[in-house]
Amino acid sequence: MRERVGGAEWEARCQLAALYRLIAYYRMTDLIDTHLTLRVPGEPDHFLINRYGVPFERMRASTLVKIDHEGRVVDALEPGAKVNVAGFVIHSAIHAARPDLDCVIHTHTAAGMAIAAQVEGLLPITQHALKFYGHLAYHQYEGIALDIAERARLVRDLGSHNAMILRNHGLLAGGADVACAFMEIYFLERACQAQVQALAGGRPLNLPSEEVCRHTAEQFQDEGEQEIAQLAWQAALELINDQREDYCS
Repeated sequence: MRERVGGAEWEARCQLAALYRLIAYYRMTDLIDTHLTLRVPGEPDHFLINRYGVPFERMRASTLVKIDHEGRVVDALEPGAKVNVAGFVIHSAIHAARPDLDCVIHTHTAAGMAIAAQVEGLLPITQHALKFYGHLAYHQYEGIALDIAERARLVRDLGSHNAMILRNHGLLAGGADVACAFMEIYFLERACQAQVQALAGGRPLNLPSEEVCRHTAEQFQDEGEQEIAQLAWQAALELINDQREDYCS
């Protein structure tokens, strides 16, 4: 695979493989389900996704599958490589409608599903949650995402946001690159975990004022956040540095 793709695509493959492994490192996996995608540099109609059935902990650059927005396999190391149909439906919708989101992450964590099942959704009770105050979308559950027609509704509900809670399902986050998408899903996941634990405490919750909520959300939208995302991504990569030769193969 490395010999038949360009340098930019190979680097993208290495980054996405590393992202899969970091999602596993932070225990945001669901057996072989859920999916992470990355647009192929210079190929706006193609994106990379995992070969269905490969554990995230074992993801490699060469085993990622290149598909188009219609779900057709464009390039794969293994003949007949399959991808998750629901993954194609969800991710193709976002990639086609949002050229600003090169990387899209979808998870089914216990905390994410718990918040997705609560009527109130994500509450503004932690600093992590306030990152998404006024910047979080919601999409109603329609069953397993196998219907192509759902793509229009996913895009409509996401709007201009970079993060969305899929009701009764899980979490979705995107970013201009792998680093930004990773930061989005990490903060959203941590906010959900904190809310579950806070509610389990059985005590009244302290909610910041509307003014403080909006102010904090604006602070998170500062341009410096992109630099922080890059620093956080490099720090996270250090945690799996001993695996680089394997995931970048």
